Amino acid sequence: MAITENTTTMKKNAEWLSLVGFVLVTLGISALALSFVGLRFSFLIWLDAPGRFFGFAVRVLMVVFGFLLVYIAKSDFKGE
Repeated sequence: MAITENTTTMKKNAEWLSLVGFVLVTLGISALALSFVGLRFSFLIWLDAPGRFFGFAVRVLMVVFGFLLVYIAKSDFKGE
C-alpha cells in the first residue's frame, strides 16, 4: 500500500515540476528575446538593477534550470 501512495505522490510532484520547468523555460526565453530588442517584462526589471550582465545571466539560468526541472520530472530513476 505504501508503494502505491509513494508512486502517486511522485507522479503529482512530477506534474508540478514539469509545469514549473516549462514556465521557467518559456519565461526565460521570451525575456531573453525581449532584452535583445530593448524591452523588458515589468516584473523582471529588478534583474537588471545590479547590471546588465547579471540580468542576462539570471535569464539564461532560468532557461537552464527550467530544462533541468523538466528533465528530472520526466526521468524514471528506477532504471527500468
